[in-house]
Amino acid sequence: MRDPLRETLLDRTPIHQGRLLHVFDDRVRLEDGRTTHREVVEHPGAVCIVALDDSNRIALVRQWRHPIGRALWELPAGTRDHPGEEPVATAGRELAEEVGVAAAEWRDLGAWPLAPGYSSEVMHFFLATGISESPGTADDDEQLECHWYTPTEAVALVADGGADIKTIAGLAIAGFGVGAHG
Repeated sequence: MRDPLRETLLDRTPIHQGRLLHVFDDRVRLEDGRTTHREVVEHPGAVCIVALDDSNRIALVRQWRHPIGRALWELPAGTRDHPGEEPVATAGRELAEEVGVAAAEWRDLGAWPLAPGYSSEVMHFFLATGISESPGTADDDEQLECHWYTPTEAVALVADGGADIKTIAGLAIAGFGVGAHG
C-alpha cells in the first residue's frame, strides 16, 4: 500500500562520524515530487532496564548529563555495542556495569524509537528480576551513584523533574504510575 507521507532517500552526505553517533544530511524526495533535506543521527540502539530486587525496590543510577548541565536519576541503560548485539545481552552487560548485579529473569517490555524526528535510535525496555550480585566494570568515562528505591520513592524522584524520559517511560511501561510534575 502506498503511503502518501513516504519520503524516498536520494542521497546521503556524512556530516560527522563520532565514536558513537554518525550524523548525515539526507536529501529526500517527498511523494509530491519536491525534495528537501533531513539531518539524521544514526545510533546503534539502546536498552533501558527496570531492575526489581527481592524487596520490590527499583535500581536507579544518578549521573551527570553534560548537554543539560545537571545530574539525573535514571533507570540503568546503555547503548548496544554494535547493531547486531542482542538487546538482552546489552541489558545484562549494562546492569552489571552500572548496578553491579545480574538478573535471573528478563521480560521484554517492548521497543520504541526515542526521537524519530532526527535519530534512528530505538530503545528496548526490559524488566529484570531474580537479582544477584555480579560486579561489572563501568565505562572509563562514567561516574555513577546507584541506589535502590521503592516504587513510591522512584516515582517521587520522577515527579520532581529529576529524571529523563526513558526512565519515565520505563517505569510507566513496567506498571509503576508516573504523573506530571509541576
